[in-house]
Amino acid sequence: MNQTMSRRAVVRVPSGPASIETVEVPIGEPGPGEIRVKIAAAAVNPVDLGVAGGVFHRLGMVHQSEHTGLGWDFAGTVEAVGPGVGLETGTRVAGFVDGFDRDHGSHAEHLLAPAANVAVVPDRTDLVEAATVPLNATAAAQLVELLGDAPDEGGRLLVTGAAGAVGAYVAVLAQGRGWRVTGMARAADEPFVRSLGAGFATEAGRGWDAVADAGALQEEALRAVRDGGRFIGVQPAARLPEERGVTVEVVFARPDGTLLAGLFSRVATGELPVRVHAVTPLDEAAAAYRAMAEGGVRGRIVLVP
Repeated sequence: MNQTMSRRAVVRVPSGPASIETVEVPIGEPGPGEIRVKIAAAAVNPVDLGVAGGVFHRLGMVHQSEHTGLGWDFAGTVEAVGPGVGLETGTRVAGFVDGFDRDHGSHAEHLLAPAANVAVVPDRTDLVEAATVPLNATAAAQLVELLGDAPDEGGRLLVTGAAGAVGAYVAVLAQGRGWRVTGMARAADEPFVRSLGAGFATEAGRGWDAVADAGALQEEALRAVRDGGRFIGVQPAARLPEERGVTVEVVFARPDGTLLAGLFSRVATGELPVRVHAVTPLDEAAAAYRAMAEGGVRGRIVLVP
């Protein structure tokens, strides 16, 4: 290869978007079961703001000595493969990086990843759009799998943050498991939430059989569950103590290439929505993070190297 170095966005002393910088590191070679991806697009997620702001450093979840890599979601092409990998170079793939304590992330030009963690992107799906899918759709699918099928009686599900990426996917996927879904969001988001096939509410109310707390309302959302119902949160939100016989569970998304491939097939048919708010150069990552922190973003800001 002519290029021997690769850029990535990192924080050394995390204190918000202003602390983001771009560094150059040697391009690594994939080991057994790994691929090297030339990144075409990488979404900015709310969790990235927490990493850049030092939230997870203060919680003792990050211990990097030099810098912490930023970014979870990515889409791009396979540039090199390690032993035991069946993917061919040039294949379009997408996935997300796992965990917080790492010196690399997807906000970069290149990334090494386990081949089992990625999915092939359908031909009809643009890579910029594909970069918005992996983390949020996987979290939603794993939440709905934990939720399971709706009971024969009492299948009313409230999804908080239904206009957000995770919440929108939960609203769609849960209907496929028989749940009667109502999405909670701001009044301006009603048309989008209803377009998902869900009912709509601006307040949590009370008496829901189950609540999927994609909006991380925590205690407010737990109070909305009827006695003996179910509450499922999404990490990094904290696990709440059980009360009133309510079963409390929490989901932390884990990479699953097979699951993600199925989700991409539903993206390709239009069943699952993809929303790109803006496209920003990797070198302007700090500006993208500031825009995300200001709020009101519907869809994802996507960084392109």
